Amino acid sequence: MSDILYIVMPAYNESANIMATLAEWYPIVERLGNHCRLVTVNDGSRDNTLELMQKFAEQHPQFVPLDKANSGHGGTVLYAYRYALQSGADWIFQTDTDGQTRPNEFWQFWEQRHEYDMSIGNRTEREDGFSRIVVTRILRLVIQLRFGVYIPDANTPFRLMSAQSLRENIMLVPDDFNLTNVLLSVIYMKKHQRVCFIPITFRPRQGGNNSINLKNIFAIGKRALKDFKILIIKIDQNISA
Repeated sequence: MSDILYIVMPAYNESANIMATLAEWYPIVERLGNHCRLVTVNDGSRDNTLELMQKFAEQHPQFVPLDKANSGHGGTVLYAYRYALQSGADWIFQTDTDGQTRPNEFWQFWEQRHEYDMSIGNRTEREDGFSRIVVTRILRLVIQLRFGVYIPDANTPFRLMSAQSLRENIMLVPDDFNLTNVLLSVIYMKKHQRVCFIPITFRPRQGGNNSINLKNIFAIGKRALKDFKILIIKIDQNISA
């Protein structure tokens, strides 16, 4: 397997963070070669996020700014994954554009990439608020009860996947599913693929407002519980086929 890396990021109303975040992550694809790309997908932002992305692209040839209608984080991540696969990526790394993750922690994932199908960051040192920690713990419990797998941190926006494994698993994710990364984590674990969890730090949001509040989290969780009932059957059928 070759080593074409695509780093993909969803962006929604991130004008306060986007330029600093891109400047932090771009050196990774530069270091790994001209064939690697940093890709950001604008999810129908209402601010000037897209314009700032386009401005950054003018001086950074390995950066790809994409734009699409708003569909939420899950749909945007799915769009980014499909773009990376169609573009010939061998490895896909996903993070967010809010500045909460640290690029220097990427290299441990990259160094052991051939040992795992997916490596997920486990947010052991968190500075993003107690409510978010509670949500992660509840989600971990729900996944264990619904799917029978234990996942320390299923929704972390810090994950490296081989294109081969992602290509076969992404087909099980519905287009409109809002918790794409959660479901992918479940699928990899249910299929007993090679998954590891690496401790990472998680900074406070570096600027702007968080578009997800507790009310939204509750609504997403309620819908997810309903969707999980259907997806459990679909995933189990695929595994046994």
